[in-house]
Amino acid sequence: MSLPAIPIVTIVGKSGSGKTTLIEKLIPEFRRRGYRIGTIKHHLHDFEIDREGKDSWRHAQAGAAAVVVASPYKLAFVEITPQDISLDALRDRLFQQVDLIIAEGYKTGAHPKIEVFRRSVHDEPLFNHQNPDLLATVTDSDIDTGVPTFGLDDVTAIVEFIERALSLSQTTAHSK
Repeated sequence: MSLPAIPIVTIVGKSGSGKTTLIEKLIPEFRRRGYRIGTIKHHLHDFEIDREGKDSWRHAQAGAAAVVVASPYKLAFVEITPQDISLDALRDRLFQQVDLIIAEGYKTGAHPKIEVFRRSVHDEPLFNHQNPDLLATVTDSDIDTGVPTFGLDDVTAIVEFIERALSLSQTTAHSK
């Protein structure tokens, strides 16, 4: 018997809109409510988390398909992949002990989305009500995207909205 899939909400928006800042605000509020949160940041380009010359970097350079760096405090997993891995595949492979995954990016995936839009940074949002995956807009301006709108600092209301939209329950959340 398989467990139900861990819910995913994606925080999307154009560069500089405040996606990471919003996620930094949401995580403590979810934790305060007893949820364990996992995050996934999607990059369109290659990235490095290791430094040249370090042992784990040397393992990868020697041809290891996957490298894990573990300490008493953290665990990092790097896998060399031939292509982008879907958000669902990442969830199923890497996240077992969380109640919710907040993903930054994945604009084109078919997951519930909350767009961060700041008029001072961009003229138009990415999405409107015609995108069936758009749940809400978090913004600093008076804009009608056809979905619920929240201010950039309405963290409690945004978390409550996500709880309702994804049918999250504090009673089933992992203990703090």
